[in-house]
Amino acid sequence: MARVTVEDCVTKIPNRFELVMLAAQRARSIAAGAELTLDRDNDKNPVVALREIADETIDLDDLREGLIKSLQKHVEMDEPEEDEVDLIAVQQAAMVETGETAPAPAVPAADIPDTAMAFEDDAEAVKEDAVKEDAVKEDEGIQPETPSESGAEEAPMGAGEEGTEPKEA
Repeated sequence: MARVTVEDCVTKIPNRFELVMLAAQRARSIAAGAELTLDRDNDKNPVVALREIADETIDLDDLREGLIKSLQKHVEMDEPEEDEVDLIAVQQAAMVETGETAPAPAVPAADIPDTAMAFEDDAEAVKEDAVKEDAVKEDEGIQPETPSESGAEEAPMGAGEEGTEPKEA
């Protein structure tokens, strides 16, 4: 059989861009192990894909769907149907009326950190540690550091060392 060309397939898929995209998708699926619908005849995967399209041995709609799915980066999730949402609301209302409790969560509440409380606890712990350090220093006769002694305040920007003047721009 003679080599198939793009011109042989244009009658099946008039848009050349779409033809090339579909043939490439089919060639990739053949390379991934999809079953051939024609004999290979020592042809490479793109040629086999074009021959399959020209002979209409594959379903083009399935090929298009596969191409679209392979190019999608965001897969939309199915939203629950209104009937399902109504059923959930009815179940929750029935549980409230009967006094039943909701099923326990998969993760115990004790294992879920409360970040707001954690930050407050950390701040309190830091303050307590600073007070303890100051008390120990006072007991040992050492005067606690003030912010200016600990290096918390730095010289203003552009100020040079003593005896030198700041450089002007």
